[in-house]
Amino acid sequence: MSTARTVRAGSTRAERAGDTREAILDAAERLFAERGVGEVSNRQIGLAAGQANNFAVGYHFGTKADLVRAVVRRYTTETERRRLDMLAQIQDAGPDELRAWLSCLVRPATGHLAALGVPSWRARCLAQFDTVPALRRIIVDESVATPSMGLALEGMFRLLPGLPADVRAERGDMSRLLMLHTLAERERALHERGPAEGDTAQEGRAEGDAAAGASWEATAVGLIDALTGLWQALVTTRPLSG
Repeated sequence: MSTARTVRAGSTRAERAGDTREAILDAAERLFAERGVGEVSNRQIGLAAGQANNFAVGYHFGTKADLVRAVVRRYTTETERRRLDMLAQIQDAGPDELRAWLSCLVRPATGHLAALGVPSWRARCLAQFDTVPALRRIIVDESVATPSMGLALEGMFRLLPGLPADVRAERGDMSRLLMLHTLAERERALHERGPAEGDTAQEGRAEGDAAAGASWEATAVGLIDALTGLWQALVTTRPLSG
């Protein structure tokens, strides 16, 4: 399925450049998700985006790392907005339930992915980035080190005062891995299931969208349950490193 976007007729130069950038990001997201980052060239991305110029990706984004950062930032821009909205609703109350703060970590992602519809490639693309150490750093920089994430973690850690710093860091890594790969597997399952039966009609499409939304809601609940257990788990005394 092609992800290339149509450049708008009569658009300005800036608008055409913006359309081209979005088409490249769409194509990169899909190809990285399907094949892995190391198996996809800038030329392949450009062709999938409808660009005849072999240097279009480099012209618009620079290096592959710059392109990856732009893909991640497109995701985090939306999740940041959603998380700030959630925090604005709960911060005044200062909830004393861990689940409320964990919900602020999980639901911005599942809500955003649900809004993309089916098919989408964003979660699987991010999971591919996480398998490459240099690109994993970009994910952390762009998604973890954000104002909304800092506020959510601060609220969460107030409820876990006795958790040692090294355990906190370890469980943070576990949480990131659990979220990234659970979201990727849910997206893959929705993609493989395909449109709902009878999806050629508008009513069928609406039913398919509702089913996908319900699936993402179930994923959110399951992740919040699992993360609650992870963060509240017993901390066993550990041997000193040699």
